[in-house]
Amino acid sequence: MKIGILGFQGAVIEHQRHIQQLGQEAVVVRYTEQLGEIDGIILPGGESTTMGKLLNRTGMMKPLREKIQQGLPVWGTCAGMILLAKELDQDPAVHLGIMDIKVRRNAYGTQIDSFDTQVKIPEVSDEQIPLVFIRAPYIVRTGEQVKVLCEVEKHVVAAREKNMLATSFHPELTGNTAFHQYFIGMCSGK
Repeated sequence: MKIGILGFQGAVIEHQRHIQQLGQEAVVVRYTEQLGEIDGIILPGGESTTMGKLLNRTGMMKPLREKIQQGLPVWGTCAGMILLAKELDQDPAVHLGIMDIKVRRNAYGTQIDSFDTQVKIPEVSDEQIPLVFIRAPYIVRTGEQVKVLCEVEKHVVAAREKNMLATSFHPELTGNTAFHQYFIGMCSGK
């Protein structure tokens, strides 16, 4: 399979390594034409405002939104979660606006408040998974079709709605590939 990674900014190389480690082809996506060549796309952690501006500037925002609405599997990590959200808490900006979640940006605080923990997420793995939070958002509201996959400190940090997956944390910054394997399963229809 070909797993796309939005390649404008952020943790692109780290996602590439995990996808390749699992025997799949990682495609860095920078052009609209590439959207027809992939089986799924990862919106990496980084700076959501910058990525949103670049999606608009390159003309990729609308075609990407349409592909996801037509069923292209997508996984937003951290900033990617913000890009997917229909609503941002105390922020009028909306980017793709397609996942029925309301997200609070930098919810845990600044860079100095970054942390990691280990959690068992039954839908993803039978083992505990390391979770790395860096200036992380979290979900403050989920729609009826959204399945909560994980909470940390009573905050929703991983959720899925149909072909859309969102995580507050950065699985690509750990040695654990469980979330990437889970997303590959979504891309193959499992």
